[in-house]
Amino acid sequence: MKTWSRSLGFLLAISLLMSSIDSPGVHAQRPSREELVRADRAKVEAEGFWIYNDLDKAYTQARQTGKPIVVVLRCIPCEECVKLDDELVDTHPVIRPLLDQFVCVRVVGTNGLDLNTFQFDTDQSFAVFMLNADKTIYGRFGTRSHRTEWIGDVSLEGMAAALQGALDLHRQYQQGAASLTAALAKKRGPPLEFPRPELYPSLKDKYTSRLNYEGEVAKSCIHCHQIGDARREYYWSQGNPIPLELLYPYPHPKSIGMVLDPQQRATIKEILSQTPAEATGLQPGDKIEAMDRQPLLSMADVQWVLHQVPMSGRQIPLTVSRDGQSLELTLDLPEGWRRRDDISWRVSSWPLARIALGGMRLEPVSDAERKRLGVAGMALRVKSAGKYGPHATARRQGFQPDDIIVAYDGRRDLMTEAAVFEHVTQTHRPGDIVEVEVMRGARRLELKLPVQP
Repeated sequence: MKTWSRSLGFLLAISLLMSSIDSPGVHAQRPSREELVRADRAKVEAEGFWIYNDLDKAYTQARQTGKPIVVVLRCIPCEECVKLDDELVDTHPVIRPLLDQFVCVRVVGTNGLDLNTFQFDTDQSFAVFMLNADKTIYGRFGTRSHRTEWIGDVSLEGMAAALQGALDLHRQYQQGAASLTAALAKKRGPPLEFPRPELYPSLKDKYTSRLNYEGEVAKSCIHCHQIGDARREYYWSQGNPIPLELLYPYPHPKSIGMVLDPQQRATIKEILSQTPAEATGLQPGDKIEAMDRQPLLSMADVQWVLHQVPMSGRQIPLTVSRDGQSLELTLDLPEGWRRRDDISWRVSSWPLARIALGGMRLEPVSDAERKRLGVAGMALRVKSAGKYGPHATARRQGFQPDDIIVAYDGRRDLMTEAAVFEHVTQTHRPGDIVEVEVMRGARRLELKLPVQP
């Protein structure tokens, strides 16, 4: 059983590494992106188990058969994600019988995707929905909290548990339980700014609602992260603050002190001290059966509930199973709670770094170095500075790697890179000039940095 977790984590981690390779020597030895996409489609359609990129067909089959639907969204042409799909379908004796009870569809590009149904963490490169033919969502699967490491977030055991849970909910839903219908309704969010990705202003002149198999199909794909980028750009380009829920999306449970077991649906593995989870009275071994009255199938379902809670905070009811007893607890999320989450790993943090930092990436200095420098407040080291285009703005303004920023726009209390992102996107507009104080060795320098579009 342990090999399931290792294989899923390994495959997903390798998929990220493979997708980031940009060496001419490597590409010369591997098929092109275009070839990979077309080969993937041909293989999947020839095998016939998965419906390929056709949600309407999946809905029709689900209505005809009475089966629920499982939708796997994954990047193209992620070679290792293709291997993951093969692993799920062809070799696992537990996963395959579960999938046989679903109408299974792979979505390899978000062009034309119904964003009022499929709302998810767009920094993911692998996300799963389990739903009914009427688009009632049973649950989500797929969580990530690091750029390359997945082991603590997902496992095949966890996916099997989520699939089984969705089948159980499907049977109950078909029986017409009114309380379940009301609970599942909360698994859909309010309508987004636009119902489909290609309608966002930053995407509409570049993409259409379909992948272009008659031309360059790989270049015609709207990737998941582009949806989040387009949403943030929609507000920023109009001179509006970027909503905090888009700066700190889908907070990870560990940010509020819940370390969940990736092999289970929503079972507490550890509670971190001095956190909202500890104050709630949760304990290791607790099984969270429902959160905000919603049944939970996975860690991603927990993130969905958290994503609906504003930065101002609120109380969330929990139904917990402990030692055979059902307990009702209340999770109290205070004002500012989303700032606990680490967003530095997210793909979406790079456009924010361009906007607020001219392409620099920052990291806090160590406590020992802070003491050596005699700095009590802000002390963020320039980990890297972009070299090309708008991401090279900071470098052109005189910033250098290893500079230590000790004041930004007169603020000395911005202790994280994310705090700088938030300050700029809430109080500034493109073209504003920000004064920045840096330490470079024994010198203190005053530099200016323009806020980017």
